[in-house]
Amino acid sequence: QVHVAESGGGLVQPGGSLTLSCVVSGSIFSIHAMGWYRQAPGKGREMVALITSGGGTNYAIFVKGRFTISRDNNKNMVELQMNSLKPEDTAVYYCYADDRVEPYWGPGTQVTVSS
Repeated sequence: QVHVAESGGGLVQPGGSLTLSCVVSGSIFSIHAMGWYRQAPGKGREMVALITSGGGTNYAIFVKGRFTISRDNNKNMVELQMNSLKPEDTAVYYCYADDRVEPYWGPGTQVTVSS
């Protein structure tokens, strides 16, 4: 059983910052990629940022320069520092991890950017 737990969502004003955190625990031998996806109301789920166990990163073009992903392999933890938030960043953010075979998802955390 693999457990994925997110934290850090909330309400923030435009231009503000939030940090999302995620910890993966349970019966997983080796985590390859970790990261974040998001889903806004009425839209599909989209990749926000991913980071491999070796530190390679991939960002969606709409967050480049504003969001930073980091990872602690020893703690099976990934964080997403979100700066200069915009109303269009409002969505449920899902933590993602895989072991090259199976994807694992968290339940999601709501991020709302509004004045």
